[in-house]
Amino acid sequence: MSSTMAGFLLRRIGGIALTLLITSFLVFGSVHLAPGDPASFLLGGRSASPAAVAAIKEQYHLNDPFPIQYAKWIEGVVTGDFGKSAQFRQDVGGLIMARLPTTLWLIGYAGVLIMIGGLALGTVAALRRGVVDRLVLVGTGVATATPSFVAAIGLISLFSIQLGWFPAFGNGSGLGDRIHHLTLPAAALALTFVGLLARVTRTSMREELGREHVEVARSRGVPGSVVVRRHVLRNALGPVTTVSGTIVAGLLVATSIVETAFGLSGVGQLLVSSVTVKDFPVVQAVSLLVVLAFVTANLVVDLLHPLIDPRLSHPKGGTV
Repeated sequence: MSSTMAGFLLRRIGGIALTLLITSFLVFGSVHLAPGDPASFLLGGRSASPAAVAAIKEQYHLNDPFPIQYAKWIEGVVTGDFGKSAQFRQDVGGLIMARLPTTLWLIGYAGVLIMIGGLALGTVAALRRGVVDRLVLVGTGVATATPSFVAAIGLISLFSIQLGWFPAFGNGSGLGDRIHHLTLPAAALALTFVGLLARVTRTSMREELGREHVEVARSRGVPGSVVVRRHVLRNALGPVTTVSGTIVAGLLVATSIVETAFGLSGVGQLLVSSVTVKDFPVVQAVSLLVVLAFVTANLVVDLLHPLIDPRLSHPKGGTV
């Protein structure tokens, strides 16, 4: 690893740590900005004896000043202790870990569909101008404008209720059964982002197709497939990789809708149910987890750029 890359990596890690610190403060402070007594939220609106209220305040350090509360909470987060759920009466970390595999499977499955569908449609639209290009533009425009919950309702109605090909609810067990159960949720989650990635791929490839070195390669008789693979597609992957970081953030947020629609016991569904009953320890932990995943995905994207386009490893201004 070069000293330039090592310095870049250290700066990015420092930026991630600062982002997480600021975000953690905002997430924790949102509980105190919300109207009402935090102890009442944690009791879920249930009537409780003064002794029970005092126990809740003692457990969640509500009697301490705000800076002390935040310091104790962030100390627990660093050591993996996110507190106890007021709704489930369990450790928040254990709740999240139990549901995390379903969410990761769903995001991974949707990610594969997005990469295959988005790159294929974008490439076809860039290379086949005319009717095919217009059809892809219309289709991806509709896909991008379709909310995930609308896609979920449509997919359940067609492929589960009418055709009976896929189950509408449940996580499934075992590799094959899990893929079978997650096919419709992954498709609903991926639909919007397939359209987005296809349009970015199409635009990026169109720009590369018009560059001088591509025209030179064609004039020298280089086969079209070789020109596309070596001189167009590879250079076009830069913007595609950049938008992938945004797609990851969108997937994390959209899982809450899709998991609720399909009855999946994932982290997104846990977040929705926790917001509904104001289970703040869970909301705080999941929110922080989403931010961590987002900044990590962007770090990976930044590290992949020089590998995709080696010119970025030696910029004139030393960007990397």
